[in-house]
Amino acid sequence: MIKFKKKKRNFIFLWGIEMDKLNNIWSLFQNLDGFVYASDVETYEMVYLNRKAMDTLGVKSIDEIKGRKCHELLQGSIIPCGLCTNNQLSVGNYVEWRYYNQVIDRHLMVKDTMIEDPDSGKKYHLEIAIDVTDDTTKETAEDVAVKIYQDMEMLVNRGMKEAISAESPDESINIILEHMGKALNGERTYIFEKNKNGGDDNTYEWCAPGIKPEKENLQNVPPEVEANWYRRFEEGKSVIIDDLEDIKENDPLQYENLKRQGINSLVVVPLYDNGKVIAFYGVDNPPPVVLYYSHDMLQIAASFIIACLKRKKLLSKLMELSYTDALTKFGNRFALTEYVKQMDIAQSVAVVYCDITGLKKVNDTQGHAAGDTLIINSCECLRGVFDGYGLFRIGGDELLVICPNITRADTDNRLDQLRNTMKDYSVNLAIGMVWKGVIGDNLEKTIIEAEKRMYEDKEEYYKKSGIERRKN
Repeated sequence: MIKFKKKKRNFIFLWGIEMDKLNNIWSLFQNLDGFVYASDVETYEMVYLNRKAMDTLGVKSIDEIKGRKCHELLQGSIIPCGLCTNNQLSVGNYVEWRYYNQVIDRHLMVKDTMIEDPDSGKKYHLEIAIDVTDDTTKETAEDVAVKIYQDMEMLVNRGMKEAISAESPDESINIILEHMGKALNGERTYIFEKNKNGGDDNTYEWCAPGIKPEKENLQNVPPEVEANWYRRFEEGKSVIIDDLEDIKENDPLQYENLKRQGINSLVVVPLYDNGKVIAFYGVDNPPPVVLYYSHDMLQIAASFIIACLKRKKLLSKLMELSYTDALTKFGNRFALTEYVKQMDIAQSVAVVYCDITGLKKVNDTQGHAAGDTLIINSCECLRGVFDGYGLFRIGGDELLVICPNITRADTDNRLDQLRNTMKDYSVNLAIGMVWKGVIGDNLEKTIIEAEKRMYEDKEEYYKKSGIERRKN
């Protein structure tokens, strides 16, 4: 039996032999009638294969494996294996187990340990695997369990590969949820994200054939419903329910929530960003045989899903910066162009063109900070009347409202409301409005007409007030 001892005086002890070079260790395994490999414990990068392993995998030289991950080469997986023993290893100790390797189609008896390079201090996972395929006469319960796990892992890994090449974070997440649901034979897989109100929104969902979607019914779930779950999440724990009736007394709100959805069992895993719970995802009603494997499978994809959610948030922020006026949070000209593209030209439309009167005077006499306040107040006045419609800042003091599918009577009522509320915001707006029963294919002409009417309103305001326009 091979015995590894802890490093002593910058030497590695192997079989009672003192060795100061890793190459001396590799030479011992080169002609062994078994598969031997070594990989960096931290990076998973391969550093060694013996001759039998190279021949079996079709590797012609050690140079071919440089930079490749052990799970990539040995398991055909883009992510670390769920069965990886790295966290169990230490110098001088062994982990013994058996499994079926799908890449080479062999049953293996495995012995793992850790060795340390005396020069660099780097630690390596050393694995010796003996082919016991011919000795396998029948599958034990453990063999069956391992095969179930490996089959699930293969399906999840396949989903990860497909998701990586997806065009958007949304598409990647939907692919993962579908493959996860199928791998675990669940009825639903889903993601819940914390919203600004403190509740939870079901933002993604996959349903097996014949299963009723619940996404629309699970928006802004009250915090008290998920309170017990979040307490577990804060402790770094997941939620596993194998019988819903077990929580009836201790968690009645969640019990009723899940009962209504026809959920009898589930596994839910928290998703963290910098130690903070930002979401959770899970699977409903997996079969009992895979229920407890489900947790490991969900954990495998957790980091990828977190990365997708963060990427989506970043893209959303960049989109907001590209299409939103930083001061007012109104849309800018780019946003206006996109908004118009999405409109149904057969609908009615109201265009309200506004100018903030007196902005120049405020900037000149009170400073630009006061001017910014005037702009913000003007926008808030508009938002209070036309919230839900297209709101845009298209110039320093020019604001535009686009209201598709609105009646003339509703438009007039809102304009009256706008004029009556301006004094509440200490603002004055020159207003030009055009209403059309059909948008048609030239909305730009309608906007120009509204702008013209705005200037007419502005001239009338200056005439009545006796204010010299050039100074304002």
